[in-house]
Amino acid sequence: MAQHPGERHSGETITIHRIEPHHPEQGVALRTTAQEPDGRLADPHSAYHANRSPPLSWDPVPGAVSYALIVEDPDAPRELPFVHWMIWNIPGDVRELPEGIAPEVIVSQPIGAIQGRNDAGTYGWFGPRPPAGHGAHRYYFQIFALDYTIDTTPDLPLEQLVNAIKGNAIAKGELVATYEAPTSQ
Repeated sequence: MAQHPGERHSGETITIHRIEPHHPEQGVALRTTAQEPDGRLADPHSAYHANRSPPLSWDPVPGAVSYALIVEDPDAPRELPFVHWMIWNIPGDVRELPEGIAPEVIVSQPIGAIQGRNDAGTYGWFGPRPPAGHGAHRYYFQIFALDYTIDTTPDLPLEQLVNAIKGNAIAKGELVATYEAPTSQ
């Protein structure tokens, strides 16, 4: 992606590159039906539109007690990648997240999952909202299969969630979607 003159992007590494799972050869295939063939995330999932979390599914990972999901935008014009979603303690027998998970701390589906605070200051999903004229941004949906359940509060900052995942990740996977600001907003 070409940068426009004067643009600043995060220089920090996204989470998935900072975590080495126990079984690096075993990946987690993450999928969504909310992505266009060109990789673009569908409008209803953008904060410019309905701001609904996209549906996600993945293949089971043997030995997974829980899953954690982090969505980051490294193209945000700021020092650190913008955190769009943190949800953890997704039970190990769950294989999907439904569309439109409510912006609440403890979710009703999947039972037991906890949503953290995103960088917009709310709990749950905050959809893409790149600045107008900033070009397409990349959104990294990063999933981690864990050998335990994270015992913490929903106000856990990203760095502490990363530390809780490190050493307990069995496998990891990612899906990358793009989104650009609508031209008529």
